[in-house]
Amino acid sequence: MTPPEDGSNKPAAERATPALTPALIDFQNISVRRGDKLALNNLNLRISQNEHVAILGPNGCGKSTLIKTITRECYPLYSPDSSLTIMGERLWNVFELRLLLGIVSNDLMAVCRTDTTGRDIVLSGFFSSLAIFSNHHVEPDQIERADSALTAVGALHLADRPVEQMSSGESQRILIARALVHQPEALVFDEPSNSLDLRMQRELRETMRKLAQSGTGIVLVTHQTADIIPEIERVVLMRDGRIVGDGRKEDMLSEEKMSDLFGFPARINHRDGYCYVW
Repeated sequence: MTPPEDGSNKPAAERATPALTPALIDFQNISVRRGDKLALNNLNLRISQNEHVAILGPNGCGKSTLIKTITRECYPLYSPDSSLTIMGERLWNVFELRLLLGIVSNDLMAVCRTDTTGRDIVLSGFFSSLAIFSNHHVEPDQIERADSALTAVGALHLADRPVEQMSSGESQRILIARALVHQPEALVFDEPSNSLDLRMQRELRETMRKLAQSGTGIVLVTHQTADIIPEIERVVLMRDGRIVGDGRKEDMLSEEKMSDLFGFPARINHRDGYCYVW
């Protein structure tokens, strides 16, 4: 009798076990010091790949340091009981990591040359730079991928426009396209609605919704509850470098928790899958 091809006749210990997908990030007992301040204090956080998560907290709570720790710009203090992995790996070539994890941060646009065009900023993602320089050799397929990323965020018309002629909302779309050009496993949005007017905030959130619905993992870092799109189901609360809450959006975005997190008697209105606090 021919053995079954699926190996079901083998002892359990010998059967193939499906590989578990490693977490996007897995931080255990992580502390990071910046100057004299302990910016992250014994922080524990695990986010799965393709998960949609918001990290919410007031200014100065450690959100920016958390992002810089994810992107390997900041390194944790040594402790025998701490561990840090990104996509299952403890050590990364930073340039390789940037191909898998897209970062959307207004800090990038702030240091761009004003004459750099939208397409060149997107293309710069291939070289981990912020412009195309004489030592960069751009391949035709890279131009196609850049234009595809621009099209995906509705910004192809900005391809030849210099940064100095773009609005805040337009430059935000360029940054998203730059982060998308490698088709990363996940996108990290760093306070994305800062400096955007109401219309641009709405368009940004619609773009994030489309990305989430397409299967791209979204990690949103913000102090604005209105940025938390309906597709985000988990909210992590940060204060003083620590995680002070982590759970279902409906449980975390309560008046009691928001009042405690931001330090004032918060009132909340839920509408169309969004949460507004005042």
